[in-house]
Amino acid sequence: MLKYHRLWVAVGWVLVILVVYLSLAQNPPTPLTFENSDKFEHAFSYAILSFWLCQIYQSARSRAVVIIALVGMGVGLEYVQGWTGYRTFDVMDMLADSVGVLLGWLLVLTPLGRLLASFENRVAR
Repeated sequence: MLKYHRLWVAVGWVLVILVVYLSLAQNPPTPLTFENSDKFEHAFSYAILSFWLCQIYQSARSRAVVIIALVGMGVGLEYVQGWTGYRTFDVMDMLADSVGVLLGWLLVLTPLGRLLASFENRVAR
């Protein structure tokens, strides 16, 4: 278990809240402006969420719950966007979210998946 578990969980919740806010904001920032850049933004955002949370919750079962919850969040937020009247429902955004979740999970299986633990080890010195 990570030494600063509560801190990492709190940061994870802040990231989730940020994604929810940006998904439902009437005029979210658009840092990228190339064609279909929003799909990249979706995949990147969900990859970060998945990567972060899968470092905290390390068992296979916990990671499965994280992955299912994030995919569900992406799907659910798309439906809510369609109901807002000022955002649109897009199945391709759901796909981009899901791809991002899977990329984040795959990334956590690499040596980068020890990023938080490595940070804690350096701080403890």
